[in-house]
Amino acid sequence: MDFKIDKLDNYTQIEVMIDKLDTHVAPSLKSELVLIAGNGEKNIVLDLKNCRYCDSSGLSAILVANRLCKNANGTFVLSGLQTAVERLITISQLDTVLNITIEVAEAVEIINNENA
Repeated sequence: MDFKIDKLDNYTQIEVMIDKLDTHVAPSLKSELVLIAGNGEKNIVLDLKNCRYCDSSGLSAILVANRLCKNANGTFVLSGLQTAVERLITISQLDTVLNITIEVAEAVEIINNENA
């Protein structure tokens, strides 16, 4: 199983369970995101603490999640970035666009504050 998906009170948490978010995994992550958003969820936390590598297709999946949440007037938060993934996001200048936290608990706080 590549992802662990938990539907919680006012958000859905997706934990990537493998160490690479790449062309093999990103399409199924995008499909899950579209399904989750289609079910009316507007707040998503994507936990990448197990993920040590991300390529452009992984970034694309992250941007899909961000767009789906924005379109639904919700909040998308990226959590638990490893060094290489964080570097890629910084190089891509996505750190200026995305909500990024170290721990999931902080991500939940952002969502709760923005939906208060």
